[in-house]
Amino acid sequence: MMRKTIVAALFSSVMALSATSASAEKLILKFGHVGNPGSLFEASVNEFVKNANARLGDRAEVQAFGSSQLGKDKELLQKLKLGQVDFALPSSVMSSVADAFGVFEMPYIIKSRDHMKAVQAEIGESVFNAAAEENGYKILSYFENGFRHITNNTRPVSTPEDLEGIKLRTPNGEWRVKMFKLYGANPTPMAFSDVFTALKTGVIDGQENPYAQIWSAKFQEVQKYLSITGHVYTPAYVLTSAKHFAKLPEDVQSDLMAAAAESQDAVYEMAAQLETELLENLKNGGVEVNEADKDAFIAASKPIYDEFASSVDGGADLINTVQSLAK
Repeated sequence: MMRKTIVAALFSSVMALSATSASAEKLILKFGHVGNPGSLFEASVNEFVKNANARLGDRAEVQAFGSSQLGKDKELLQKLKLGQVDFALPSSVMSSVADAFGVFEMPYIIKSRDHMKAVQAEIGESVFNAAAEENGYKILSYFENGFRHITNNTRPVSTPEDLEGIKLRTPNGEWRVKMFKLYGANPTPMAFSDVFTALKTGVIDGQENPYAQIWSAKFQEVQKYLSITGHVYTPAYVLTSAKHFAKLPEDVQSDLMAAAAESQDAVYEMAAQLETELLENLKNGGVEVNEADKDAFIAASKPIYDEFASSVDGGADLINTVQSLAK
């Protein structure tokens, strides 16, 4: 009887050690992003995490960390290279990684999500994926930040002239800064996580973001005016380190790439729905809303196109190609 008890105890110990060993060997992959709770970024990353983990089973697990918990955009780019973070969801900051991404900073160049899908299909691999890999990164899929609009506490913005002297937060990208300087604003690059406090304390007068970012960050609580400009459509990129990703087991790589690709349609559907719902929420949230004169902004934007075409290698051809894919 005692012998059976000892054998049973030994068997239980072995099984417990095996379970602990299996748990220890499970790959944990961290996905960091700057989106707040309720943001499109959070919903998009959660969609990818759900799809990835369903495919990965016990081999690996993707865990999401939002609200800049693992760092702001530039820090996340560095941490990807160091292998401290496995995935990030950068947007405008990619124009600081490679010049080609600056084409998405051209005002009104992307007309719709269908247009963006066409750009991805035609030149995504050869231009943007290639540019990312030349700089040590790998794009698994294209998600969305969205069409951007202006909020501020000074005045409604109908034309570029209305931006004169307004201290406006922008992301850390040279083309967005140049664009708003051209319009007459005083652009101030700043990390997204710092914007609410800067608006509340009057350090800046306004900012520009898609509705999903405006609403989830509660900018409507510290802003008087929302002007519907739609001046830039910013993609977001499911980004990883090319070197570190290549070290993952091949089956894990395949499942992660498949999960990223299958998540895109859901992300675009959520984005379109939020665009309608959140505008109504913002209208009911105390901000004064006006439609901007987009033709006036388009007319004022020619110099930024000319500068990109002349200063970026292949810039003119890239602009022409992207524009030609609009339906």
